[in-house]
Parts: sequence; structure tokens; C-alpha cells
Amino acid sequence: MMFGILSAAVQVGVGAVLGLLAGGPVGLLIGAVVGLLVGAVFGWAVASAGVYAADARGMFLFVVDHTWSLLNTVVGAIYLAVHLIFGHSLDRPTSLGSGRVSVVEGVSPRYATTIGTVCAGSNSGIQRHEDVHIFQARLLGPLYIPLVLANYVLFTIAPVWLLYHDHTNAPINRFTRYFEIGVYPHVWNEAIAYRIQGTPPR
Repeated sequence: MMFGILSAAVQVGVGAVLGLLAGGPVGLLIGAVVGLLVGAVFGWAVASAGVYAADARGMFLFVVDHTWSLLNTVVGAIYLAVHLIFGHSLDRPTSLGSGRVSVVEGVSPRYATTIGTVCAGSNSGIQRHEDVHIFQARLLGPLYIPLVLANYVLFTIAPVWLLYHDHTNAPINRFTRYFEIGVYPHVWNEAIAYRIQGTPPR
């Protein structure tokens, strides 16, 4: 419960500060309300699923996620809220003490997707892969999302990955495969995660 309340409070504070900087006192109020909405949902998930264990590791992960990696946590909280709006449910047994908020349903039946500490649609066969993304976000903090987005843009408009792509086993023979089989598995964060667990789509 304590972690959930603290998480919500941090996100309210961030929303209020950003609102103040963007629009003065009115912005502060709007930012605080938005922070409360997002933070309350994430805080509820953290508390009800027991995401952070009450030990040194759990406390360390909580602090990292709410300081250095706060941008990733906030974006993940928004991602979680969208899942819940669509009727998706928390995977409490998998979340318990894991340092991640697991959601049973994913964005797509074929893929798990992790943003910040929120992992949707994963299973034991790919969980280590998704946990790599959580580690990457914690390690790089506010740089993580911009670096991932920049790599997607770069590899979309300048597909240098074609030089080392496995054209025989994973041919790029239609438009959708350019992104699913080409761009996606070659961006740096996915390439690293697939080396640890999983097989890139073919």
C-alpha cells in the first residue's frame, strides 16, 4: 500500500510542476489533476498486485523507477491506464514482487509490449525478453524512450539493417514485413532483448 500511495504522490507532484511551468497556476491545477488520474491508476496497480517487495531490492527498484527512470514510469502508467480502459486485467501473481506491472492481455495477440515497468501480454516463454526492456529503461532513464524512438525513425527512413538482415530466412517481400520483420527486430533495444530470449519474427 505504501508504494502505491508514494507512486501516486510522485506522479501528482510531477504533473503539478510541469503544469506550473507550462501554464502558471491554472496549469498547476490541470497538471495535478492529470497526475492524480494517471498516478492513482498506477498506484492502485502497484499496491493491489504487490509489485515492489518490501525488501532492499524492492525499495531500490521503486526509487529508481520514481527518480532516474520516472519518465518511463509515467509513460508506462499512461499505457497501463489505456489497457484498463479497454477492460484488460492485471496479472497479479506474475506482478507480485517482480518490480513490474504485468497485464494479462497484450496490444496484439502475437506480441508482448513493455513500456516503463508495465508489461502487457507476456508469458514465461518471453518474460526475460520483456524484463530486458525494463532493465534498459532503468539503466538509461530519461534517455531510453528518445533513443528507442530515434532508432525506429532512423531505421525506417535509412534501413541500414538491410546490409546484415537475414534475407533468406526472413524475406522482406511486402510492405508490412518491412516494419514487422525488418525495422522492429533490428532496433537496438529489441536486438539486445532477442539475443537474451526469444526468436525475432520471420
